[in-house]
Amino acid sequence: MNSGSQSANEKHSRPAGVGDATVEALGELSKALETIHRVRGHLYSAHQLVGGADLTLDRVVKLLREAGHDETADRVERELLGRNVLPGRWTFQIVEEFDDGYYAAFQEIERDAREKLAGGRRHIFEAEMKERRRTHGMPGHEATP
Repeated sequence: MNSGSQSANEKHSRPAGVGDATVEALGELSKALETIHRVRGHLYSAHQLVGGADLTLDRVVKLLREAGHDETADRVERELLGRNVLPGRWTFQIVEEFDDGYYAAFQEIERDAREKLAGGRRHIFEAEMKERRRTHGMPGHEATP
């Protein structure tokens, strides 16, 4: 039931009675949440990139007008400048919906699972892996800071 190595760090050690399958499942849930954190970062990157591109269109319109291309400038201004990236949404709205919906639910479910199944302890799977893989007594392989 408890074949994993114990962590040298109490806050990452496996609580009594918590089996390998539970530790592995919580490790996978944590891994999935970490992926969602990365997705959130990519959404914020997209938000900033789209916003920057939209602001650059002001200069595009100005340069097109200076070059005598009013028809093209008008089209950029009318059809692109300030355009929704999805129906009814700018990127800030997409980020807010993601944060308040899927992201918040994912974090809450992961936290609840840890609380109920492992006393709230995080990264038990990784801590046990560290203990199995480190070379005891070797510099740079210490169990804790």
